[in-house]
Amino acid sequence: MKAYAMVLEEFNKPLKAKEFELIKPSDGELLVKIEAAGVCGSDVHMFRGNDPRTKLPMILGHEGVGRVYAISGQWRDINGEKIQEGDLIIWDRGVVCGRCYFCAVKKESYLCPHRWTYGISVSCAEPPHLRGCYSEYIYLHKDTKVIKIKENVDPEILVSASCSGATCAHAFDIVSPDFGDSVLIQGPGPIGLYAIIFAKLRGARNIIVIGGTKERLKMCEEFGATHVLDRNSTTACQRQEIIMDITNGRGVDLAIEAVGHPSAVSEGIKLVRNGGSYLSLGFGDPNGSVTLDCYYDIVRKNLRYQGVWVSDTKHLYMAVNVVLQNRELFKKMITNVYKLTDATKALEDMENKNTIKSVLKP
Repeated sequence: MKAYAMVLEEFNKPLKAKEFELIKPSDGELLVKIEAAGVCGSDVHMFRGNDPRTKLPMILGHEGVGRVYAISGQWRDINGEKIQEGDLIIWDRGVVCGRCYFCAVKKESYLCPHRWTYGISVSCAEPPHLRGCYSEYIYLHKDTKVIKIKENVDPEILVSASCSGATCAHAFDIVSPDFGDSVLIQGPGPIGLYAIIFAKLRGARNIIVIGGTKERLKMCEEFGATHVLDRNSTTACQRQEIIMDITNGRGVDLAIEAVGHPSAVSEGIKLVRNGGSYLSLGFGDPNGSVTLDCYYDIVRKNLRYQGVWVSDTKHLYMAVNVVLQNRELFKKMITNVYKLTDATKALEDMENKNTIKSVLKP
């Protein structure tokens, strides 16, 4: 039996459909039939050759939901549920060693130096080849953490929980707003939409979003943003004046950068109150630097400036449950669905912001 996948062989060149021989999983692995694969902004970085982790040739796609097709050994999900053929599952995109200093001592497995990621840091040149979600099937390594989805749910609404949702959950696991706080979100994409939901759940009163795409800003309002500011029709000075007015001249309690551009950091830090927090989530690839005044911007403000790198299984679990509790909203996030063979078009549309969240359906 053969399966096909879309393979990135050269940066900036269309993905190619390639056939791979399907073999029975061994060594405790799981063979999963992909039901839906998310197209992430990080995939665009790899497509363009901007992510240093990319190993060609490779099958992109680190956001996947699928049904178990074949099993090697005994599998249970993180809740202890037995995994059987036909079960709908989602999996942690990162696989860690579990034994290093960061995994075993600091309990920060997302910093594991041996961590590798489906569809990001593993080539398809070596068996079992299928390690990315832009494919009909994927082999899951025996150390992969999975969650069995027992609810009757459309698989496509869950794909974003693997990356945008889990990373955002990680951010709110680090810093949680108090009831009545003001939260600023820079970027109205999938991470921004998750940030709105998490901010609401944590009791934020004012949820302010800055973005430049009208369709995305409108979606942010549907998700619960109390204020949206179009950066194409306002200046930085005007946005600062509006935000200071909303927050009684203090600035926001928490700001989340979900853009991945230095200009957002320069603006955002100045909008945080004394003693507030600034979390940076958006830099999925090396994308420049920013100059900060260490006295006025950081020390004098007693500012907490925190980077947020990927996530662990706890955060995936949080994100999945947020989606399951807000199904209709996350259904709206899926604005484009493509055939697997149209993966290149999906990447280009994501890059050009012609979509909010795209899904490939094999």
